[in-house]
Amino acid sequence: MGLNLVIVIAVVAVLVVAVVLIVAQARMAGRLAQIHEAQAAAESRMGERLQAQERTVTRELETRFTEMGRRVGETLEKSAQQHNTSMTDLKERLAVIDAAQKNITELSAQVVGLQDILANKQTRGEFGEIQLNDLVSSVLPPFAYEFQATLSNRTRADCLIKLPNPPGSIVVDSKFPLESYRMLRAAEDETARRDALKRFATDIMNHVRAIAEKYILPGETADCALMFLPSEAVYAELHASLPEVVDKAHRARVYTVSPTTLWATLNTVRAILKDVRMREQAGVIQQEVIKMMEDVGRLDDRVANLQSHFNQAVNDVQQIRVSTEKIVKKGERIVEVELEEREEAPAIAPPARDAAG
Repeated sequence: MGLNLVIVIAVVAVLVVAVVLIVAQARMAGRLAQIHEAQAAAESRMGERLQAQERTVTRELETRFTEMGRRVGETLEKSAQQHNTSMTDLKERLAVIDAAQKNITELSAQVVGLQDILANKQTRGEFGEIQLNDLVSSVLPPFAYEFQATLSNRTRADCLIKLPNPPGSIVVDSKFPLESYRMLRAAEDETARRDALKRFATDIMNHVRAIAEKYILPGETADCALMFLPSEAVYAELHASLPEVVDKAHRARVYTVSPTTLWATLNTVRAILKDVRMREQAGVIQQEVIKMMEDVGRLDDRVANLQSHFNQAVNDVQQIRVSTEKIVKKGERIVEVELEEREEAPAIAPPARDAAG
């Protein structure tokens, strides 16, 4: 009995344990299922987040790649434009260089031509005369100068500047002592320089004496003349190295001028001519004003005569007014007398009518 009870209790206990195990296993299975579902949901959410982050990263990368491509394109475009601009500038500079090269070539040819011109005395003289003509004609009016003018001693001056007396017309003669100047510039030692200076001074003084003898004519020209040196370098060397020659030329009343100093001298001459012309015109204007004043005087006399005629007419009109006023007053008195007579006559008539009645 007792054994059976123990066995029953043991069986019951085993069954209870089995049931408990089954229940626990079922709960464990449900818990595991929940955990699995929660893990699956978490994995799903994680996958969605990863996909969202992937899409976001992809869009950001695409945006950045697009921006980077745009910037690279702009940079390449700017670089291309700068390259094109640089190439254009380079072409323009090359064109300028080509033009400058052509100008240099032409200038070299002109310099060679000028050297050929200056190598010959006749052409060198013509060169100085042309430069003198250009300076004079560009500053003075046409009536103030004459080129290749023939004087009374049958000499022909390069240019004759016509000025009123005093001082009178001034002759300008062109001289170009180039050989002695080149010797002076090419001198390598003091001896060669002294010899070149001596020849240079001799050439200058020969020209000075020739100009003084030919172109300073009393009563016809001014008591001085101008020697035109068509080179500033020759003029500067003369005044720097040979001041005594310049003094001798001044005592001979021959004054050396360069293109620059001649231009200043010609402008002074133009001012003198303008002043003379203004004085001449002022004299003409003064004479015309005197004549006009005489006409004004005659006009004033005639106006005075006319005014006297008007005054006489006014007096006559006033006398006529006096006469007319007297006539009017007499007429008024006559009218008043007639009216008085007419007013007295009707005062006697009514009694006559009463008597008749």
